Amino acid sequence: MRGLDLYRALAALEVALAVPTFVALRRVVAPYGRYVRSGWGPTIPSRIGWIVMESPAPLFFAAVYLAGRHRGELAPLVLLGLWLTHYLYRTFLFPLRMRAEGRRMPVAVAVVAFGFNVMNAWLNARWISELGTYPDGWLGDPRFLVGATLFLGGFAVNVASDAALRRLRAPGETGYRIPRGGLFERVSCPNYLGEIVEWTGWAVASWSLAGLAFAIYTFANLAPRALTHHAWYRERFPDYPRQRRAVIPFLL
Repeated sequence: MRGLDLYRALAALEVALAVPTFVALRRVVAPYGRYVRSGWGPTIPSRIGWIVMESPAPLFFAAVYLAGRHRGELAPLVLLGLWLTHYLYRTFLFPLRMRAEGRRMPVAVAVVAFGFNVMNAWLNARWISELGTYPDGWLGDPRFLVGATLFLGGFAVNVASDAALRRLRAPGETGYRIPRGGLFERVSCPNYLGEIVEWTGWAVASWSLAGLAFAIYTFANLAPRALTHHAWYRERFPDYPRQRRAVIPFLL
């Protein structure tokens, strides 16, 4: 299968997977984090599992990118920088900072996420550095400017929300509290909102089928998790703010 045909087929597959992913995650809560439970096979420490499953996103992406004929051009390099801004944080810095002492995740969860990240990294890197065309003037195109603004704004929300959640517990402390302040006053999961906005921005900035597929899949993956978190908070805390939505202010 030629490169462009493979690209289109995998992008279509990623979009197609979004529907069963959304439905499945609304029916069965993914068994990691606060929802980890027995019955899902062998487990590994959460911090190690997180780094392993996310590692294709920065590392394999960079390898595929460097094999492309447009790898030295300005606009593709800027897009590479945006991608790595998120994934160097998400793959390495985030798991090293998270409160994960004693926590484990099923190997099956890490394997599935690893496989998805391989496919998604190939799709996006291959388009940016080989199959797509981005002249230097793309950096002044309204699509890039709007997309990059959304991406960086979503990233800032994502990082700030992660930090706010970490501050809820002192080192060694267990248990959960109601998050307060900022976008937590509007939604239960602004960290997921930030990622959804990020990859929507990426889809616009890259103006690609791969970017669109990833944005759709990100929503299908994170929106059910946010709805589960929202229901969990409301069940656990009788005084949980009633005006909050799960992930999209005023809507969802």
